[in-house]
Amino acid sequence: MTEPMRPGKIVAIHLNYISRADQRGRRPDAPSYFFKPASSVAATDGVVERPAGTELLAFEGEIALVIGTAARHVGVDEAWSYVASVTASNDLGLYDLRANDKGSNVRSKGRDGYTPLGPKLIDASIVDPAALRVRAWVNGELRQDDTTEGLLFPLPQLVADLSQHLTLEPGDVILTGTPAGSSVIVPGDVVEIEVDTVAGPHATSGRLRTTVVQGDVPFDPALGSLPAVDDVQREEAWGSREAAGLPRSAEPSRSLSADARSATEAKRRPDTSALSPELRAKLEAAPTAGLSSQLRKRGLHSCFIDGVSANLPGAKIVGTAKTLRFVPAREDLFKTHGGGYNAQKRAFDAVREGEVIVIEARGEAGTGTLGDILALRAKTRGAAGVVTDGGVRDFDAVAEMGLPVFSRGAHPSVLGRRHVPWDVDVTIACGGATVQPGDVIVGDGDGVIVIPAALAEEVADEALAQEEEDAWIAQQVAAGHPVDGLFPMNTAWRQRYESERAARAALSDRSESK
Repeated sequence: MTEPMRPGKIVAIHLNYISRADQRGRRPDAPSYFFKPASSVAATDGVVERPAGTELLAFEGEIALVIGTAARHVGVDEAWSYVASVTASNDLGLYDLRANDKGSNVRSKGRDGYTPLGPKLIDASIVDPAALRVRAWVNGELRQDDTTEGLLFPLPQLVADLSQHLTLEPGDVILTGTPAGSSVIVPGDVVEIEVDTVAGPHATSGRLRTTVVQGDVPFDPALGSLPAVDDVQREEAWGSREAAGLPRSAEPSRSLSADARSATEAKRRPDTSALSPELRAKLEAAPTAGLSSQLRKRGLHSCFIDGVSANLPGAKIVGTAKTLRFVPAREDLFKTHGGGYNAQKRAFDAVREGEVIVIEARGEAGTGTLGDILALRAKTRGAAGVVTDGGVRDFDAVAEMGLPVFSRGAHPSVLGRRHVPWDVDVTIACGGATVQPGDVIVGDGDGVIVIPAALAEEVADEALAQEEEDAWIAQQVAAGHPVDGLFPMNTAWRQRYESERAARAALSDRSESK
């Protein structure tokens, strides 16, 4: 293909490769699309202009499908037969204009020369759509390398999905998404894209070559909005904060892949095995009132999660904290963090056996922070329970499945009303208490307390000892003794208690030795 094709329409998908979606921190549930004008098409060995006054021109290596037969309401099984050929594409985009395009990408991706295609067409009938590869080089350095095995939505699905909304006509082009590795290019850079087969007879598009040049025509401020960038756009254009030269954020960068992020989170939070069966048994036997008293003796007065109660009468939870944080609802942030594989889903998918998911909802009870599906996921994973200072959807259903949940009560609405799921395994505030990943959580009818992991053993031992002492005092009160001098015990009562306790211990030792 020496001359650029002139399709009737170009339809491109926003996110389709798992590697790219995880880099962005969200996995869409269904494909979404945008149009590119036919005037954006360019052939190989062309140039692309970075407009004057802009900085964030980025390349995206993609597999392009060229429709051969008109397709309308076709099924997935037959969809590939409507594709005539496959070739390489560079879905170039200007992040300086992306925010004001609000997802339409008209200006950010529709400029002249922003859709190079070619150079060769691969006959679609001889290739397996699940066995294609796309690679991209910048100045000879490999930057992208992925196959169609890594797609969220297979190529035939895209054809079938689009055909149920509009007629795909011969010559139309579908751009099928870019994998991780897309980044910023500057004047003088040479980008090469190649699509080839990874199974069966080898076929290749050849290398689609594009050189970046600097434009000199400024934008007219009287005609429309001007290019503008911020650190969010820089991070997404470059692929990471580090690549963009930005300081490391306090928040984990969304450029990390899901696997890398999970590995990082796993390293910084202790394993539940640190809570031994023996310690767990002690904490299950110790009431929160007694544990709270022991914490106060050690100068810890702010370890109580206020305002929450159990969904199951008599419920007791013991486990280490896995934390989830919501921030107040904001429409633009919910669009970027609320959908796909968001922080809420990641928390419930990754909870370990015996952990308690603790949710920061800022005491906002006017919306749900979990519902029956996520509760079922937590129960299936073996979670010890959930503590949230927000509301719970499907309250009765969650209670019926037997998962202990301490919350501010029931509420039917969804997250977007008041919350944006933001982060997991970070220090949070829940019900007025600071909770760190790995803190020990104990909850019963009196409420929920947070115990620093390093103190859990001694606090549990002291609380149980206090329970034994209080039980003996209760026996004396029941026998008619006044509480004065007994509660708390004076020297005489203390000597009597210690004497009887020693006698019981000796009797127990003799019984065990027989």
